[in-house]
Amino acid sequence: MVGITAYGGYVPRLRLQRSAAARANAWLNPGLMGKAKGERAMANWDEDAITMAVEAARDALGPSDDRSHINAVIFATTTGAFSDRLNAGIVAAALTLEPSVGASDVTGSQKAGVTALSTALSAVAGAPAGVNVLVAAADKRRARAASSQELDFGDAAAAFVVGAKDTLADWIGGAVTTADFVDHFRGAGEEFDYAWEERWIRDEGFAKLVPPTVERALKSANLKPEDVDVFILPSTFKGVAESVAKKLKLKPDSVRDNLAAQVGEAGCAHALVMLAHALETAKAGQVIVVAQFGQGCEVNVFRTTKLVETWTPQRGVSGWLADRKEETNYMKWLVFNGLVEWERGMRAEKDNKTALTTLYRNNDMILGLVGGRCTETGTVQFPRSRISVNPNNPTVDTQEPYKFADRPAAVLTWSADHLTYSMSPPNHYGMMVFEGGGRIFMDITDVEPGDVDSGTPVRMTFRIKEWDDRRGFTRYFWKAAPDRRRIASAGAKAAAE
Repeated sequence: MVGITAYGGYVPRLRLQRSAAARANAWLNPGLMGKAKGERAMANWDEDAITMAVEAARDALGPSDDRSHINAVIFATTTGAFSDRLNAGIVAAALTLEPSVGASDVTGSQKAGVTALSTALSAVAGAPAGVNVLVAAADKRRARAASSQELDFGDAAAAFVVGAKDTLADWIGGAVTTADFVDHFRGAGEEFDYAWEERWIRDEGFAKLVPPTVERALKSANLKPEDVDVFILPSTFKGVAESVAKKLKLKPDSVRDNLAAQVGEAGCAHALVMLAHALETAKAGQVIVVAQFGQGCEVNVFRTTKLVETWTPQRGVSGWLADRKEETNYMKWLVFNGLVEWERGMRAEKDNKTALTTLYRNNDMILGLVGGRCTETGTVQFPRSRISVNPNNPTVDTQEPYKFADRPAAVLTWSADHLTYSMSPPNHYGMMVFEGGGRIFMDITDVEPGDVDSGTPVRMTFRIKEWDDRRGFTRYFWKAAPDRRRIASAGAKAAAE
């Protein structure tokens, strides 16, 4: 039966404390103090929807050199880096998926994440046996300073593998309603959303469009309202999901917490983030209803299998939620999100034009972090080249592709530099040495002064390298980030000894 065979999530480490943002703007908008509780997920300056989608997909797929079982990737976002470049193609390249995979972007609505999942489920249902589709959804929505959206929104991602074998949750029904109900919009070329009045959205949108869609979805699954164990419906408006559930006569305890106090709302990805979080603690035989509102409503109904109790993602949403750092510097938030002009200094004055020919010819190395391994000597190196770096046997044309992205590494040498330009000074960089061989000189991200030293375990993470503001091009590469799970494990082991 067609359903979900793997899932994963991603929440950025930084968590902007809402109280810090509310206090900074209370003189201008006193009403913001009513939203001062909790925190929202805040992407680092080098993160966007694409990088977060890659992390969520890696969480679902796990560390593997062979991802040939993925036949297609669908990427849902309303904040893609490119309007005319296949964003899903960048995700596929970073994950080193086969060139034969299909790839498509789904956008234009807050229900795009659930739409992407529905599309994958329908595609696999009508495809030959063995077809698997990766669905990733992520959003990093910008909001004006001193706006309620600034506190309500959050940055996050989720990913699912849809297939017909060894399912964790079977797809048993669904329904969709398409209506040009404009609760908010963002025009072409605009940076921020324009939102309509809350009562109108709640009373005429959620209350009238969601219930009949859920009813049709349950009918398609031959289920009654009392059969639903988990009900997922994201909304920034308090009590909306509970109100809809009451109208549908669902069990009150079926309404899933929307993670507003910890994450905020992650746009079109949020229903899938909530679904990934729910699957972490799901029991076999539970009925999960996933709904998302946006120019109508889209609903999918799942029944979990026994495998859901034994399968786990690499970290899952819960793991990323636990790996957090409180951020109380509101100015850092403004700088990271391009909401304030700041003096970058002369060292930032350079042309970041990307040679597209070089990017294409070295695509797997740049986007996939694929180096080389000599088939005769076993010497591993990055970048890959015709001649091996083995000093005792510099063989020629003997290298095969060797993937570094999921291999454990550690800091060999490092520097924290206040002189070079950085969006988050000091600029950390150094030489990383990998288990199994190979060294790469690279930037270190998600780090504060004192977090790294020689020997610090690190993990590879796909990030923005820099922007070409003149031409509107975003350049991606891999960076090292402290592997706090390995650091904690090593600390616990040392304490026990």
